[in-house]
Amino acid sequence: MKPTLNRYLMFTAAIALMALAAAVPTRASFGPADRITFSGAVALPGVVLPAGAYTFEVANPDSSLTVVRVTRRDTGRVLFSGHTQMIPRPVNLPADQLIGLGEAPRGDAVPITVWYPSGRSQGHRFIYR
Repeated sequence: MKPTLNRYLMFTAAIALMALAAAVPTRASFGPADRITFSGAVALPGVVLPAGAYTFEVANPDSSLTVVRVTRRDTGRVLFSGHTQMIPRPVNLPADQLIGLGEAPRGDAVPITVWYPSGRSQGHRFIYR
């Protein structure tokens, strides 16, 4: 009876590991990503990002190219996830310019208006209400 119990435990452990592996997203499942560092506070719809390093990425290119996720690079914490409007990258925009900034009153965080993923012809305009 003991060999049967050992096989059962091994089978159960294998099923649990497969379920865990299927539930954890891999880096390959995400779309384009850029690491961007800000020296001062910036804003996205509904959130202010303090100075620091962030990752901008398409959340799930298999289902929606318009959803962008922004995470803190040091913690991986998601600080923004929202729909954007796809817009063409301006032809004369330097290749190393990844974001566009708007205007804000003195003392307020400057809003990020658009993210242009590296090497892509389309950008993501953030939707402010």
